[in-house]
Amino acid sequence: MNFFEALWTHEFLRVALFAGLLAAVAAGVIGTLVVVKRITFMAGGIAHTVLGGMGLAHWWDADPLAGAAVAAVVAALLVGWIARRGGEREDMLIGALWAIGMAVGIIAISQTPGYNTDLMSYLLGNLLMVSNQHVLAMAWLVGLLLVALLVAWRPLIATTFDEEFARLRGLPTLAIEMALLVIVALAVVLLVQAVGLVLVMALLTLPAATALLLSGSIGWIMVLAAAIAAGQIVLGMGLAFETNTPTGAVIVLCGATVYTLTLLGNSLRQRLAKSSLSASAQPLSPPQEFNHEPQ
Repeated sequence: MNFFEALWTHEFLRVALFAGLLAAVAAGVIGTLVVVKRITFMAGGIAHTVLGGMGLAHWWDADPLAGAAVAAVVAALLVGWIARRGGEREDMLIGALWAIGMAVGIIAISQTPGYNTDLMSYLLGNLLMVSNQHVLAMAWLVGLLLVALLVAWRPLIATTFDEEFARLRGLPTLAIEMALLVIVALAVVLLVQAVGLVLVMALLTLPAATALLLSGSIGWIMVLAAAIAAGQIVLGMGLAFETNTPTGAVIVLCGATVYTLTLLGNSLRQRLAKSSLSASAQPLSPPQEFNHEPQ
C-alpha cells in the first residue's frame, strides 16, 4: 500500500496531513517575517525555552502544549526586553535563556515517569500522533495569527523594513516588535507538533528563505513560502511512510533539498544572464580600412 492509498484508507493520516498543512501556513507566513526581519536567533531562543514549559506542564499533570504556549509567550517578552536592553550582551543573554529553557525542560522530563513515550515526541516530532483536538486548536491558533497580521499589516511592515522611519511617524515600534515576537512564539508552538522542537527552526526558515529567492514582494513571499512548506510536508510524509523513517526529519531534509536546488538554480540563472550580457556588450570589430592606391 502506497502513501496515497493509505491516506484514503486511514483517518489518522488525513488528520496528520491537515495538521501539517496548518503548520505550513504558520511556517510560511511567520517564517517570512523571521527571515526578512533577521530575528532567527531570537526565534531560536524562544523555541528552545518551549521545552521547559512542556516539561513543567507534564510534571504538573497539565497539557504540555498549554505549557509550551505560556513558556513561548514569556520567552518572547524576555527576548524582546533583552534585545532592547542587552546591548553588546544581547547574544549572550539570549543564548543563556536558550540553554536555561532546555535545562529546565530536561530536568522536568527526567522527573516525570513515562516521558520516553510522550515528551520525546515533542523533541523529535510525531505528526502522525496528532489528535483531532490538537488539530482544532491549531486551526483556531492559525486563524488568530492571520487575523492579527491582517489587522496590524501596515504598521508591522513599516516597522519591519524601516524601524527608524516608523518611529518618526509615531508608530509604537516597541509594542509592534513585542507583538511580532509573541506571534513567532505561538507559531513555534504550532510547528512543534509537525517536526518537533529540535527541527522547528528549519521549518520556520527554509521555506521562507526559498521563497525569498523567487520573489521580492513580501506578500508573494508569504504565499510562496506557505506553498513550499505545504509541498515539503506532503512529500516528507510520503517519503517517511514509504521508507519507515521519522516524519519530522524527512520533512526538514525535503525543505533543505528544495532550498539548495532553488539556490543552485538561481545562481545558474544569474551566471547565464551575466554571460549573455557580457556577450552582447562586447565591442564590434572595427571596420576594415580600404587602401586606395593611386592608379
